[in-house]
Amino acid sequence: MRRKRMIAVNKYVNQQHLLQYSLDEQLIHGMRVSNLAYQVAKELGEPEEFCHDLAVAGMLHDIGKEAVSEDLDDMDAPLIVEEIHYVRLHAQASYEILKAKGYKESILLAVRHHHENYDGSGYPDNLSGEGIPLGARIIRVCDVYAALTSDRPYRKAFESQSAVQMMIEEIKDFDVKVFLAFQRMIHKNKEKEITLWH
Repeated sequence: MRRKRMIAVNKYVNQQHLLQYSLDEQLIHGMRVSNLAYQVAKELGEPEEFCHDLAVAGMLHDIGKEAVSEDLDDMDAPLIVEEIHYVRLHAQASYEILKAKGYKESILLAVRHHHENYDGSGYPDNLSGEGIPLGARIIRVCDVYAALTSDRPYRKAFESQSAVQMMIEEIKDFDVKVFLAFQRMIHKNKEKEITLWH
């Protein structure tokens, strides 16, 4: 089922004749976020069309990073303040790239606002609460988890449980309803893994 969904998302992306999106860490991250976001949306009981659109948004949410800079992801140390400010342009850049390619409004808004925090401290528009599109609130949670559980040049990946605990400590950034659905989804997936091995 997961493989079929990823093939469908890839087909949709390719039909849009999007710029070359190389198979690298950024694409792998996008695929992880896409899969997680789809599952969280399903857990929340959202319709299939919404879940599919969110999977597309999850795959492409960081595509603007290439337009902003090709160098920052390869750095072997955490970003300094000036670089962080520069990287923050990528959400808008991603939005503009996808808008020019004719992507749906729901996908565009999820991409543009995926770094908004529930308490209003995020970017690019300092939206807060339910003023943030639901798709963006879902991708926010999935993006952080996928980043924490992946290796970076300057640190090793955190275990799933440690990543979730770190996110709980920053719960002000997230929609609690979405975060709880995310936790349920993670728990169900772990139970499936345990069942497969017994």
